[in-house]
Amino acid sequence: MTAIINGKIITPGEILENKVLIINEDRISAIAERCPDTADVINARGRFITPGFIDIHSDRIEQCILPRPTALLDFELALKECESELLHLGITTMYHSLTLYKDEFFGKSPVRTKENVLKIADLIGNIHNRNHLTRHRFHLRIEIDNFEAYDIAKAMIKDKKVNEISFMDHSPGQGQYRDLEVYEKSITLYKGKEIDEQSFESIIAYHKNKAVLSFEQMKELSELAHAQGIAVASHDDDTEEKLALNCKLGVDICEFPITIETAKSAKSKGLYTVVGAPNILLGGSHSRNMCAAQAIGEGCVDIICSDYYPPALLHGIFIMHHKYGIPLHTMVNKATLMPAQAMNIHKDYGSIEAGKKADLLIIDLLDGYPVITHVLVDGKITSQVEYRR
Repeated sequence: MTAIINGKIITPGEILENKVLIINEDRISAIAERCPDTADVINARGRFITPGFIDIHSDRIEQCILPRPTALLDFELALKECESELLHLGITTMYHSLTLYKDEFFGKSPVRTKENVLKIADLIGNIHNRNHLTRHRFHLRIEIDNFEAYDIAKAMIKDKKVNEISFMDHSPGQGQYRDLEVYEKSITLYKGKEIDEQSFESIIAYHKNKAVLSFEQMKELSELAHAQGIAVASHDDDTEEKLALNCKLGVDICEFPITIETAKSAKSKGLYTVVGAPNILLGGSHSRNMCAAQAIGEGCVDIICSDYYPPALLHGIFIMHHKYGIPLHTMVNKATLMPAQAMNIHKDYGSIEAGKKADLLIIDLLDGYPVITHVLVDGKITSQVEYRR
């Protein structure tokens, strides 16, 4: 038995002080008035105690595997280094996001080939049979103009290699790239292969005339996913028509809605809404779309994810609390309980409640910045850091 004393325990509805968090083996046993005499004690020293973060959308693993365009590292080495980094950032459950693109406008990546995506999925699926630190899940992002991705996704879902799927459309003129100037700048900076070989006008024409997966194909993938208990997300919704279509597909989650109006409409339709925490740190969208902080303030955001910058989860929570006055427990829920509910794992994860897994963080504030001093996974300390002065 382990007892965490002298902490500010962040529960789904409030912050509790002068209480003791009791852990029995790998689960939370109780929030008690006193520390049992026989318990091993962890002294939180007045710091916050929260659930471990659950990140349902991040492409950090791709950056770890391919740190430079010509440097493809050993996949398991990259995953082990990635999880060590994520652990220290408080992310105890990660849905690693990998995409199969059809074109190369956003740069050619060997990580995004069919063979390597399957290889990564297999690795994520079986890493728990060996030494590991955190919980790894696989989020398959399906670009809707990639017909090959349909068969791949279908097989992966049936083989239980996927824990989340999302439908994406990065075509210019809609979604994330409604602003064509932003799209042109983006593909130029990504150094996509085709941008050197085609005019921008021909690229736009290509996208206008390309074929995409049919409604029936996407509906089939959605139904297969739901039959396996897998959540289905849409990506960059920007119109009522797109939301209505996604609801017919059976989508559960609206990732990165483009406008406040879209986010509010998605919530009214019963979809979980997701924003990227880097948007909070930057003070707005790097693609000139919805401001995450404003959307959170207006009550139309359920979940924050790290997207492309894992440290943003921790910092985004405290920025929203200190700068915008959002209650701390409300923001913590957006990185813990709400994503757990969206992924249908909330019976075991996502909040400090008796019976749930003891995936926990102890967080201090130093020089005005939040820092994580302790991480517990399954009730065991897997990371402990004390800062020097």
